[in-house]
Amino acid sequence: MLGAGAATAADAQHGQKIYDQTCVACHGADGRGALPGAPDFTSKSGPLAKDDALLLRHITDGFQSPGSMMAMPPKGGNSDLTEEDVIDVLRYIRGKYGS
Repeated sequence: MLGAGAATAADAQHGQKIYDQTCVACHGADGRGALPGAPDFTSKSGPLAKDDALLLRHITDGFQSPGSMMAMPPKGGNSDLTEEDVIDVLRYIRGKYGS
């Protein structure tokens, strides 16, 4: 489970704002990946099939997708993101693109 408490509407809006500012350039507004190698969040076997702890680590530390020339930088290249920011953006991604 993400975070200690239940997500609020403000958390969801905050997560969307972070996604729109930091993530959308690579992952796309539709979550299908705007750049080669960016994963498709809408795929049932895509990254959202993985557990929260792993995804939080990938977002925080960065990740090199197997077979991709590009790597996701830590925190999507936004070093100002806090742990709570990362949790909010993952909640947003799961809510928007997950099943």
